[in-house]
Amino acid sequence: MEISKHEIISKLQDKLFHNISLCADELNVETYIIGGYVRDMILRRPSKDVDVVCVGSGINLASAFAKSLGKGAKLSVFKNFGTAQVKYKDSEIEFVGARKESYSRDSRKPIVEDGSLEDDQNRRDFTINALAISLNKATFGDFIDPFGGIEDMQKLIIRTPMDPDITFSDDPLRMMRGIRFASQLGFDLLPATFESIERNKERINIISKERIADELNKIMLSPMPSVGFDLLEKTGLLAIIFPELLELKGAETREGLGHKDNFSHTLRVLDNLAYKTEDLWLRWAAIFHDIGKPATKRFDNKSGWTFHNHNYIGTKMIPNIFRKMKFPMNEKMKFVQKMVFLHMRPIGLSDNEITDSAIRRLLFDAGEDIDRLMLLCEADITSKNPDKVRRFLHNFKLVREKLQLIEEKDRLRNFQPPIDGLEIMKMFNLPACSQVGILKSAIKDAILDGVIPNEHDAALNFLLSEAKKMNLPLNIST
Repeated sequence: MEISKHEIISKLQDKLFHNISLCADELNVETYIIGGYVRDMILRRPSKDVDVVCVGSGINLASAFAKSLGKGAKLSVFKNFGTAQVKYKDSEIEFVGARKESYSRDSRKPIVEDGSLEDDQNRRDFTINALAISLNKATFGDFIDPFGGIEDMQKLIIRTPMDPDITFSDDPLRMMRGIRFASQLGFDLLPATFESIERNKERINIISKERIADELNKIMLSPMPSVGFDLLEKTGLLAIIFPELLELKGAETREGLGHKDNFSHTLRVLDNLAYKTEDLWLRWAAIFHDIGKPATKRFDNKSGWTFHNHNYIGTKMIPNIFRKMKFPMNEKMKFVQKMVFLHMRPIGLSDNEITDSAIRRLLFDAGEDIDRLMLLCEADITSKNPDKVRRFLHNFKLVREKLQLIEEKDRLRNFQPPIDGLEIMKMFNLPACSQVGILKSAIKDAILDGVIPNEHDAALNFLLSEAKKMNLPLNIST
């Protein structure tokens, strides 16, 4: 993998780079693009975020650059960190002065001093992120690769510029980042890099849960996220940051009857789903869908291994795990819970004769998330028996067709009964009480079971007949 100076210059024709170059020369500061943007340029990956380092004040350079762009530029200055950001159209350019860093044992926050480009490249996490391109007019397009980052790209490896034990001990989040890059780029961790993460894994405890969650989300959004989770497991990091997932690992055989390794199964489900969608929280639902299995595993001499109610137990486990891992305790968590709770339902339907009533109830319970639920359930087919896979996929196709027909006919997505509790209370002069709930449930069940259509008049007639059975007098004034 090589890139010529001519090719580099051709990729720097954007107005942004020429404006930075002019401003850098006016201020008489060495200036370079560095890090991820350069890496992605060489890998021919799209990137809109640009990191610029200069041997001098990054804030002064950013201010001059923003002024050169005019009204469309938005400048943000972070004096405490000596950095600045310029947003222009759909690009974000970060400016910082070149620096060298030193660390104390109990913190990932460095002691920062002004430095040279070499100092700045020395502090980078990986060789593929230490690449730099000069923007000054006299050296425009010159490529600086002091640690063999291009060669590492050719070999598809992740390697630290300096001693990996120092790199990871100084800033343990780099261990997560290395695994994330392996997952995103399809690279391998160099054996020395991998072994150093194993040795330094306990250092991850000084990193905030929020920063770890951010890296996990980036791993989750990679093309094949199982790569990242597999590396987290093998290096020992997973046992520290997400032990509940690790408990799925291992297959067991008793009296000739065995069950599959639910950790490996979960990662296959995740990859199956990642192939179909970039929906972050649906991917997390794939990770959590069997999280309740270890707690529900039982062996029965007749039926073998069972995991009864693992969906229910898994749903109950999710809030504590989300809280511990600093994941959002909002609608995103509730969505993951919903997917985990319902993920067995379509599979049960596909195994049996598909009744209209069962489809209505699935539509009622899943609501607007029915399509995402079906994606998860289809991804959950990981059998190595091709005939079994074909049968399940065919049956899921029938379920989808039935869902569409029932939805078009009965309008049950996000269904609310056509008569609500307030109307029932008014009709029968009732306070809020169990009788109101019984009548509401009766109307809902009658519609879902196909006894009456999802219409107000039909629901009203049904309500009157049910109320009569309960000896409830109609409020004449209504």
